[in-house]
Amino acid sequence: MKLLPFFIFFLLTATLLNAQGDIDTTKRPMAIQLNVGTQGVGLAFNYEVVKTLAVRVGVNAIPVKANDVFKISGFNSTSHVSADFYNAHLLADFTPFQQLSWLRVVGGAAYFFKARGNVRIIPSDDYKYGDLTLTEDQIGYVDLNVDWKGVAPYLGIGLLRSFPKKKFNVNIDLGTYYLHKPDAQIVGTGILTGNSSQTDQFKSNIKDYRWLPILQFNFNYRF
Repeated sequence: MKLLPFFIFFLLTATLLNAQGDIDTTKRPMAIQLNVGTQGVGLAFNYEVVKTLAVRVGVNAIPVKANDVFKISGFNSTSHVSADFYNAHLLADFTPFQQLSWLRVVGGAAYFFKARGNVRIIPSDDYKYGDLTLTEDQIGYVDLNVDWKGVAPYLGIGLLRSFPKKKFNVNIDLGTYYLHKPDAQIVGTGILTGNSSQTDQFKSNIKDYRWLPILQFNFNYRF
C-alpha cells in the first residue's frame, strides 16, 4: 500500500506537534456524525484528543444496483450492474493552523469488509447456429466480478470546523482511499463459458483501479 508510509508519517507528526502543547483537563468536545457522499451513507463518533487533533471512528455503506447502464455496439443485450462497499474506518483530523480552523488535514485507514463490483451481460436475442436455435437460457450470460476487500489507507483534506460551536454544523471531506489490490474474475455460462478464459487479461486490465475518490458531507451533532 503505497500511501501507508505517508499515513504513518502524518500520524507521528501530528502526535509530536500536539505533544508540545498544553493538554488541559477540561471536557473535550464530542460529536455524532451522519455523513453522505461518494462512499455512501454512514455514522461516526468524533472526539477531540487535543485542540488541534480529533479522531473519528465510524462505518459507511454504499449498495448500488442499476440496469442497462451501457450498451454494446452491434450486440443486443441487457446489463445489470451492482456495487457493494462496506467499511469501518478510523480517521484523524489535524488542524495545522489555529488561524485557519476551517482547514483540516485528514489521514487514516479503513477496513473494507465488503468491496465488490459486478457487471452481468445477458444477450437478449436468440442465437442461430445452422438449423439450431438457442434460447437465452442456452446462450447464458457473462459475469465480470471485482473484489477490493481489505485495508485501505486514506488521505485528504477537510473543509469547515470539525465540531459545532453550539450543537449543529456541516463540514466537508475531500480525499481518496487507496484500495487493496483487486481480485477479478470472468464467469460465463451456457455457450459463453469460454469467456472465463479471459480472466487473467481482465485482472491485468484493472490492476491499477485502486483509487476511491471521496467527496463527503458531514452533519455533526455535538454533545
